[in-house]
Amino acid sequence: MTTTAITGTTAITMDAARRVIENATIVYEDDRIVAVGSAADVTIPAGAEMIDGAGTLTLPGLIDSHAHAGHGLTRNLGAGAGDAWFDACEDIYTRGSTAGFWQAEAQLSALERLKAGITTCTMLLGGGADHYRTDTREAGDLHCAATRETGIRTMLAAGLNRAPFPKTYRSLDLSRDISLSFENQLAVCAELAESHNDLLGTGTGVCLIMPVYQPDEFAENPETIRRMCRDVMDLREKAGLLFTQDGHRNGSIELAETLGILGPWSYLSHSVDLTTQDMQAAKRSGTSIVHNPSAIMSILGRCPAPELRDMGVNVALGSDAAAPDRGYDMFRHMAQCLHYHRRHFRDPEVMMPIDVLEMCTIDAARAIGLDGDLGSLEVGKKADIVMLDREQAHFYPPIMPLTAAAQFANAGDVDTVIVNGNVLMRHRKTKLDERQILNAAAQELTDAVARCDLEHLLQETA
Repeated sequence: MTTTAITGTTAITMDAARRVIENATIVYEDDRIVAVGSAADVTIPAGAEMIDGAGTLTLPGLIDSHAHAGHGLTRNLGAGAGDAWFDACEDIYTRGSTAGFWQAEAQLSALERLKAGITTCTMLLGGGADHYRTDTREAGDLHCAATRETGIRTMLAAGLNRAPFPKTYRSLDLSRDISLSFENQLAVCAELAESHNDLLGTGTGVCLIMPVYQPDEFAENPETIRRMCRDVMDLREKAGLLFTQDGHRNGSIELAETLGILGPWSYLSHSVDLTTQDMQAAKRSGTSIVHNPSAIMSILGRCPAPELRDMGVNVALGSDAAAPDRGYDMFRHMAQCLHYHRRHFRDPEVMMPIDVLEMCTIDAARAIGLDGDLGSLEVGKKADIVMLDREQAHFYPPIMPLTAAAQFANAGDVDTVIVNGNVLMRHRKTKLDERQILNAAAQELTDAVARCDLEHLLQETA
């Protein structure tokens, strides 16, 4: 058994009392926290390894509840032209990507998340929109392998494309076209779940995802959509999986409830321009909502996150990264969330720092059913811990730690990251070959752009 003590830090615990402890000591044994409190109240066991936390803010590991595999390499294509970028993602993900592409992207995005203090993330295996690389299990296997190599946790959202089927993909070795059916994709999702669904243990989990259908789409093909929903839910229940979706709006949550795809095991991203009935359906079903305040959908519509929270709906925060205008900096997304809703209501007190900190820690853990293990610094919970370097001009004077973390911090302030009791980064140094990861990412994008004749999307606009 290995015992480690963090001393002299300011701990933002996110526990039930939302304690903020100055001159705190945190002790963990192997992968679990055994003590959290002021230095005067915690006895450090003899022989414990010591981490000096002087000049730091310490938080539970951040949880990003919605992001996309693949986007880490394509994020800059098109210089912000949304339609061109979405089309490029479809071309590359379905017809122009190789095993090397998915491996390089998984390693790059994992490195970025680690250095931003994100210890747990839901990653959609594709998207942009509804193009999932589940023709075989290879891309998913590569992503999970990169997660385990990095040491963080990833909930991989594996899923189904939008009807109608079949879809034409190009194999990852680029040797042949594949006619992809709904049944093919569902079988691959089942294989990935059987191999990788152990988020707390190995660091990889699997949830299911299928497209959001709007009421008018459903009316055109109700029986096919109902059958697909039943099949996905049958697998979800059989394998004990979570379920997520990307892009709810304007009546689609109410419809989803009638299709039997909502429950306390579901969490729905974006969720803008919701009707009263949508909000009530989320509340009745115990569904969580994932708010993505920096996403394009939050420009085109508004997620009523404060209103949902007031109703008792659990709301988590997601980066929706990577994309043409955003990355994995959850501190940016916290500040964006505050300004987004304060501007809407013209009220600087609609949301407060503690609210957004909850949304990417304890409430995010609740969305994936793991609030008993993740999301706060408490005895018995996993030792997923992030330490911020507070000895910087933008953090001074060293007062009001909640405000400092939610409104002044950025990803570059993350000094130390601990996951499962393992120190993965200390003083911003990891054990990974970061140069190799960066070089591979650059080369794989260059190759994918050439394969798909997308060089014109590399030009910046004036």
